[in-house]
Amino acid sequence: MADISAIFFILLMLGIAFPAMLAAWWLLFPALISRAQSRVEKTPMQTFWLGLVIVIAVTLPIVILFALPFGPAKFIGWILLAASLAISSIGSAGVAAHLGARLTSQSGLSALNGFIRGTIILELTAFFPVLGWFFLWPLLLITAFGATGFALLNWIPREKASTETSMQVNKETGTQVNPNLVTRNS
Repeated sequence: MADISAIFFILLMLGIAFPAMLAAWWLLFPALISRAQSRVEKTPMQTFWLGLVIVIAVTLPIVILFALPFGPAKFIGWILLAASLAISSIGSAGVAAHLGARLTSQSGLSALNGFIRGTIILELTAFFPVLGWFFLWPLLLITAFGATGFALLNWIPREKASTETSMQVNKETGTQVNPNLVTRNS
């Protein structure tokens, strides 16, 4: 019975600590989290694919270090695993900020309240048995790695140019004219 209580309280503490950690990232590094949020919001598929590349690039050295029969190599592997998961929490905060912004836009929540609720939604999604563990959590983790990569590299998605502003109407003929095209009469 004591083992079950210990496991329950460990999970409870992790459940409380995760939103607090992401809120600390959000409050300490607002520009970094905003870049991660922007990537998750505007280019989710590119974020996922970059995350997959990063996960593969980080997993290979970790697996090699774990396979070596040398104690310090395994220790370095554990440090690399812990550091990579800690850094990926930047992207997780970006995902939570995106969820929080959507909650805030649909109701009268404050930004912090929306962020905390977005974090709890993200956390509970990963805790959902089987579906969350094996399908949603890996997808969210890979996306978090991609958002972290984009945020740390300061790669902000390009704004799409509006076609209405790029086309002008010729008042004499009533036709559309592209101001970017220059014609010369020779």
